[in-house]
Amino acid sequence: MTIIQAIILAIVEGLTEFLPVSSTAHMIFVSSIFGIKEDEFVKMFQVAIQFGAILAVVALYWKKFFDFTRWQFYVKLIIGVMPALILGYLFDDKIEAVLEKPGPIAVVLIIGGIVLLFIDKMFKNNHIDNDDKISNKKALTIGFWQCLAMMPGTSRSAASIIGGMQQGLTRRLAAEFSFFLAVPTMMAVTCYSIFLKKWNVGGVEQKGYQMIMSSQEHITAFITGNVVAFVVAVIAIKFFIGILTKFGFKVWGIYRIIAGAIILLLIANGTIA
Repeated sequence: MTIIQAIILAIVEGLTEFLPVSSTAHMIFVSSIFGIKEDEFVKMFQVAIQFGAILAVVALYWKKFFDFTRWQFYVKLIIGVMPALILGYLFDDKIEAVLEKPGPIAVVLIIGGIVLLFIDKMFKNNHIDNDDKISNKKALTIGFWQCLAMMPGTSRSAASIIGGMQQGLTRRLAAEFSFFLAVPTMMAVTCYSIFLKKWNVGGVEQKGYQMIMSSQEHITAFITGNVVAFVVAVIAIKFFIGILTKFGFKVWGIYRIIAGAIILLLIANGTIA
């Protein structure tokens, strides 16, 4: 992977991580175009640069994250993240091994897009507009919804936002709580991928940090990728909230359907496999 490819993947991550369009689908698509999808460092890199995106949420909502007088906020995040931690540890790698291919991802993108076309009408009377009103039970339920994102192409953001709206949250609060929930969820996944998971590199098992430290190119790619992902994610989050407030989810549903259809066409003509 070249530094240019690393920057492009980081831009894709920053743009799509918090939008209901599936960052996984987009990065697999881009890495397939580059012909680097099967590289173990690339697979680890695509997870590791989520750290930059995490910092974007913390930076934008720092008052909320560092207001230690509101301990209930942290409790809700802990409760909400538990389903993903447990089910992800048990099943995530197994599911990805079967479904992390462009074809199934394209189908899931289209199905999710169709769902988003109707979300605003389905939950148009939601009234919970402050995270203080989110009960622990609602936080847990949203956490289980988030687990749908274990299926590549679903989108962690889309799953948790839909879960939030199903629990009565306004679409703005559902989006913001999805951002908050992403911090512990993605931090856990990133740390697991870098420090615990064993990657098969040419028949030799290595942990993520060992791959990163194995060359100056990898170190540069890791640092640059996280910086780029952070900057782009800050812009994307602000952009998403503005579009969401004005237009709702339909625009993202249309985008998902078009993106999924394009991937299927590229598969059909042999551009990607």
